[in-house]
Amino acid sequence: MDSEVYRQAVALITEAKNILVTTHTRPDGDACGCVRATTEVLRGLGKMVRPLLLSPMPDWYGFLFEEKVPILGEEVPVEDLVGGGFGPIDLVIIVDTNSYSQLPRFETYLKQTTTPVLVIDHHVAADPLGRVRIVDETAAAAGLVLYDFLQYAGWPIPRQAAEGLFVAVSTDTGWFHLRNTDSRVFRCCADLIDMGIEPNDLYRKLYESFSYPRFQLMVALLTTVELHLGGRYASQYLRRADFARTGAAYRDTENLVNECQRIGSVSVAALFVELKDGRIRCSLRSRPDTRRPGAPAVDVNEIARRFGGGGHKMASGTYLPSPLEQAMQLIYDEVARRLV
Repeated sequence: MDSEVYRQAVALITEAKNILVTTHTRPDGDACGCVRATTEVLRGLGKMVRPLLLSPMPDWYGFLFEEKVPILGEEVPVEDLVGGGFGPIDLVIIVDTNSYSQLPRFETYLKQTTTPVLVIDHHVAADPLGRVRIVDETAAAAGLVLYDFLQYAGWPIPRQAAEGLFVAVSTDTGWFHLRNTDSRVFRCCADLIDMGIEPNDLYRKLYESFSYPRFQLMVALLTTVELHLGGRYASQYLRRADFARTGAAYRDTENLVNECQRIGSVSVAALFVELKDGRIRCSLRSRPDTRRPGAPAVDVNEIARRFGGGGHKMASGTYLPSPLEQAMQLIYDEVARRLV
């Protein structure tokens, strides 16, 4: 990363007194961990920091925050943010996204405010937002980008911030089993463990603390799994009735798309979720095809971007119009063109 970008980011933070920290809608572990880490480090510098979420986080990330983080549109009306009712803001920091499409409602504020914006991200897709942008597309997680920046700045990283960083990196690497897990990931996590992080405890909180409704939702999902294209493409779906029957929340779907990748032949997986507003949310995952040694994984980010979404080469998502069957056919056609 260009040290000049780091220098500009340090200057923005140094000059600011009241800082808003936010992330993309449907926040995952990387997003939640980065919000927590940024908040704790900057409060340690004497800043007034207000974290803000754009939608509820999954319950299993709740342990990261001692106080409930307000949600835009619920505890914080959009009008209050735009009109200054949320309080004075000298700087906005956006972590783990650089795209207007992932900032619903907050986008309205961004496009009319003159408040400087700092972006810390690792995604390929990008919009021209942020006065200063620390974006490293080679990083496995935004948590790594944030950690490197904090190391450059030389600011103390309290234990709570180190915990957030570890959650960010470990979850975006699938607890270190995804292909983005490299030596940089392990070096960072080793440093965080030396700061007092206990991986065993975090694993239990992240992966062994799900609710019974979420478990029932997974059972419902597994009954819909279908294999296509010689077993290389797996599709699965959830309807609104599944959430009503199980009592699970829409945020409980995080990582469920990964379940069918336990099938050895699957190289591309898609999860379709019927939303309350009628749209279909599609999550996509890919990995190298074991039947074609040396062949690259399907670029699902390319597929998602065709429909206005985005993400990473092997983990992306988008929204599609209903009905469910039509949405599933759209993605099938795109996957089929690539799995030749």
